[in-house]
Amino acid sequence: MVNPITQPSEYLFVVNPVAGRGAGERAFQLLETAANRLQLNHQLVMTSAPGHATQLARQAAAAGCRVVIAVGGDGTSNEVLNGLLQASQNGEGKSIMGVIPVGRGNDFAAGLGLAAGTSPDPAACLDRLLACQAHSLDVGRVVGELYPEGLYFGNGVGIGFDAVVGFEALKLNRSPFYRLFSFATYLVAALRTIMLFHNAPLVRIETEAFQLEQRAIMISIMNGWRMGGLFKMAPQSSMQDGLYDICLVGAVKRLGLLGLIGRFMKGTQEAHPDVQIKRARSLRIHALQGTLPAHADGETLCTAGSDLMIELLPQALQILSLPGAAR
Repeated sequence: MVNPITQPSEYLFVVNPVAGRGAGERAFQLLETAANRLQLNHQLVMTSAPGHATQLARQAAAAGCRVVIAVGGDGTSNEVLNGLLQASQNGEGKSIMGVIPVGRGNDFAAGLGLAAGTSPDPAACLDRLLACQAHSLDVGRVVGELYPEGLYFGNGVGIGFDAVVGFEALKLNRSPFYRLFSFATYLVAALRTIMLFHNAPLVRIETEAFQLEQRAIMISIMNGWRMGGLFKMAPQSSMQDGLYDICLVGAVKRLGLLGLIGRFMKGTQEAHPDVQIKRARSLRIHALQGTLPAHADGETLCTAGSDLMIELLPQALQILSLPGAAR
């Protein structure tokens, strides 16, 4: 692919045109107008395929761009984050990351204090972003079936029930009836998943802080605090404390899962007897019986995996966020 970044600019906007069912494409000209109004030294580039945002971000860091802004949803943010981390870890260059959320869930942006509701105004999001300061952020790295070389992530890894909810939400997003569900897509997907995924695999979890074997219908390894736009997986999580918050849900039956959905929406699940919150900075998760469907920031790691290795890279990325938002 030819490098579209002909000259290093201070700001590069990496725009995913299909994010938010076309919201990214609609944001392109609005951001161009806003950036010109603010007299920013900038360039806007529209992505053309999965993985393109990663390439653009890595090229921008190597070219000396100061700030690379992901304009899209969690998938776009994940790709830009991976490009910047690849450049940084390989000594090619470093850039500050920014996020303008125009996707469906925008969970990573929520952890930065930058989520803007279901119909964000890109120009207003840019104004808010430029008022932010750069803060150091912890970044995760996971090795799974589809990513044997590892994938960086900012928000979290979901295993089991949570991952299947994401897979079902993607199917709904592709459905011609998607607009009927709107922001409630993940809630509808969660209700569907209760019927599809209700046999908890037996897992072994090894960390530097604890080891355990148990049946777990869901394991959420959180750097951020929210997934699916609605579910507060780890309300006390911090992106700056050098630890994951790990939410473990045991072998809960179907009716129990239905009740837990409401608890996760409120963030009160820790009081449930089948839910544990633990903390660690590295994990290995192995399926002793059953399999591990898993995602990282919404990117599929495996649909029926058996092993995942997860590590934390403390303070690995500079990112624009509201003061105190990432805690």
